[in-house]
Order: sequence, then C-alpha cells, then structure tokens
Amino acid sequence: MVLLVQDIQSKHKKIFEAISKAGKAIGQDVYVVGGYVRDYYLDRLDEEMDIDFVTIGSGIKIARAVAERLQADSLSVFKKFGTAQLKYDGLELEFVGARKESYRQTSRKPIVEEGTLEDDQLRRDFTINALSWSLNEENFGELLDPFGGIQDLKKGLIRTPVDPLQTFDDDPLRMMRAVRFATQLNFRIEEKTYHAIKEMAPRLEIISKERLLEELNKIILAPKPSIGFSLLFKTGLLDQFFPEMSKLHGVKKVRGVRHKDNFWHTLKVLDNVAERSDNLWLRWAAIMHDIAKPATQRFEPGTGWTFHGHDAIGAKWVKSIFRRLGLPLDGRMRYVKKLVRLHLRPIALVSDEVTDSAIRRLIYEAGDDIDDLMLLCRADITSKNERKVRQYNRNFDRVEKKIAEVEEKDRIRKWTNPVDGHEIMETLDIEPGPVIGKIKDAIKEAILDGEIPNEHDAAFEYLIKIKDDYIR
Repeated sequence: MVLLVQDIQSKHKKIFEAISKAGKAIGQDVYVVGGYVRDYYLDRLDEEMDIDFVTIGSGIKIARAVAERLQADSLSVFKKFGTAQLKYDGLELEFVGARKESYRQTSRKPIVEEGTLEDDQLRRDFTINALSWSLNEENFGELLDPFGGIQDLKKGLIRTPVDPLQTFDDDPLRMMRAVRFATQLNFRIEEKTYHAIKEMAPRLEIISKERLLEELNKIILAPKPSIGFSLLFKTGLLDQFFPEMSKLHGVKKVRGVRHKDNFWHTLKVLDNVAERSDNLWLRWAAIMHDIAKPATQRFEPGTGWTFHGHDAIGAKWVKSIFRRLGLPLDGRMRYVKKLVRLHLRPIALVSDEVTDSAIRRLIYEAGDDIDDLMLLCRADITSKNERKVRQYNRNFDRVEKKIAEVEEKDRIRKWTNPVDGHEIMETLDIEPGPVIGKIKDAIKEAILDGEIPNEHDAAFEYLIKIKDDYIR
C-alpha cells in the first residue's frame, strides 16, 4: 500500500519533504511512526498533533539536520536517551534512532541497543502502532505494515505484534494502554491478548503510579469511559490499583430483596456525565460518588437495603484514594470531595415545604460548583423505568428553579461575609482572636437562616445587636 502524499495536510507535507532531504543529505533512512500514521487511516488526524520519527542511526543527528533545513523554532536534545525534539510551526517533532530492547524480570527499564527498523517495529506495543511510512527518496510515502496493523484497524482490533505475554512482561503498562486504546477507539482486544492481560495483571505492581495514572485519566476522558472500566474490572487490572471500585460490584439478596449492582451503576453515571461534560474532575466525582456504599450497606427489615452515610464517608475517603493513586491533593481533590459529600442533598430539597434557608445552605456549600453538582445528580438517575426517570428530572427541575430564585434574591453563590474581621475589630475595639471567627459565623448563620438580608448594613446592625453575647 502506498500513501498518496497529496492527501496529507500541506503543512505536514512540507515537513515530510524537508525530513526526506535531510535524511538523504546525512545518509540516514527516516520513517514516520506511531499515532500519526494510525490516526491517518482512522481519519482522525489532528493537524496540530505531534509527529514521531524513527531513523536508522542517530536521532539527534537527523533532528539537527532537519532543524537547520526548516529553520525550526527550537531544538531540544536528550543525549541520555538518544532523542531530540524540535518545534516548528506549532508542531512538536520527535526523532529517535531505531533500537531493540531487552528486559530484566524485576524492572521495566529496558536494555537498549541500536537496531533496524524491523527491531524498532517489533518493540511496539500493538500492531496498529507499528505502522510506518518511509520518507526515503526511493520509496517515499510507502506504508510499512509488518504485522497486519491495517487489517486490525479495519477489524477494530487491539493485538500485540509478538507474543502478548512477552509484550506485557517487558512493559506491564502496555496492558493499561491496551484498555485505553480499546476505550478511545471503541475497539475489541484480541482474545489471546485479552487472556494475556488477565494472566499478567499482577505485574502492574512494578509500574509507577504516575505512568499508570496517565493512562487511567485518558480512559476516564474517553467518550464512553465505561468501556475501559469494564475491561479493567474483567481483566483484574482494576484490583491492582483501585480495589475500592472493584468492591462496588456484586448484589446481595435478603428475604427476596436485592439492591442494584453499584459498580455497573457507577459506570452508567460516569457515562452520563461524560455525555455532558469533558471535566475530568467531574468525571472523577462520578466515579467516587458511591465509593463507600459497600462499607455502609445494611439490610433493615421493613425498609430494605440502606447505605446511610455513604456520602459523608465517601467524601472522607477521597483524599486517601487520591494520594494513593497519585492524583493532586489541591483544589481539584477538594472539588471532588465536595461533590461526593453533597450529591444526595439536592434530591432532599424537592418538597414544596423546603425552606429558602435549606436552599441557601446548599448554594453556600456548593458555591460556584452548584451547576456541576446538579449535573452529577441528574447523571445519577440510571433507572430503566422511563416514568421514574421523568419524575426524577421534574424534581430536579423544581430544585434548580428554587436555586435560581433564591440566588437571584440573596446572592449566596459567591458569598463573602458583608462584615469582615477588620471592621469587627475596629467596631468592637478588640484584638485578633477566636472571637472574631465566632462573630462572623453568627452573622453567616443569620443570613443563611433568612434572619437578616445578605447586605452590609443589615449585617452591621446584627453585629451591634449580638456583640454583648461575645464581648464581656
């Protein structure tokens, strides 16, 4: 099969032709490899995507020759790894010499030696990633497909170029990559490759959490992340790094009463969120929202299955799970923790008798994340009973209407205390101390309860009214 160069975006065609001439000038063959070639045949090329090149010889030498020919914006050389990267016209072009690798059992760091193009293709993770194009004068644009990658693209198949047990033993992260590509492309993992993942799953333990997390987040950001989590669960990979999520699976039955399987429910919630938002952390909130249900599961005669407190306990678990997985412990963690803690609150506010005070408190606690909270709550509707789904959505419509009405009137979403600490100290002639916080809390509670309006003059009058309760 031959690539018609005119089919490539003109921006890239110029680059390929320049690289071909540079390679000829220094006597090195060079090839386009990896995701760019794969995505061309999948018709999903991004004009701004990075492009990888393999050369027979020095990757640094060819990169320097190309940088000079293109007058590149910058060139970065990594002598330790024998690679170089140059930036040109908004693109990142990476060059590496062809190599072959061998591995020790206790480490995924390979012993690297110079190799041929065939050696380099053999070390690729999957057949669809072993495709390459020649940029050499004698066969410019020719597709090199030694393992049937094009056929696997047509079949929608993830398959290793060589024995999958060897592939995954060499680099266990490739098991996560298999799941990730299957999820992103909606492909099927070939049977032999799939069974090798099940067999080799425990070897994932030697992979750093940073590299594992990178693949996991790509799965979560896929159009339908449930594909990936289903594969992670069924292959045993999920147990290796996220056992709390695996424990969501299963249904117990007492006196003929069953509860839903919270694992598959969670995946449905995650997909529902993914249909509406690309926010990675909102998707993490979907993953975590019921994480404590197994720990809080109880059967109560006359009531059935209950999971009291799973929202509060799940919120407490967020930090430790984030720490173990290598997720950030900053505002993104606090955002997820908040949504997990509050995800049951809106449905409790459906009744016509719900006070403005209860709505104000929800808005205050959720802050600017109130819209994301409501999106998560709607995503949490996974019943197959269409009548129930319509009723739940009508209930949330009413809650959102109440939220909008109260917010318009009281402006609580970005709330700050109308009377700050400096004004309290100056008015009451007191020094900094715990009493300042107590007075501010009292003012806050009065506003949230609707006792006083959310404005400075009313809050100041309230300060004068209550000062003797705090200053003696």
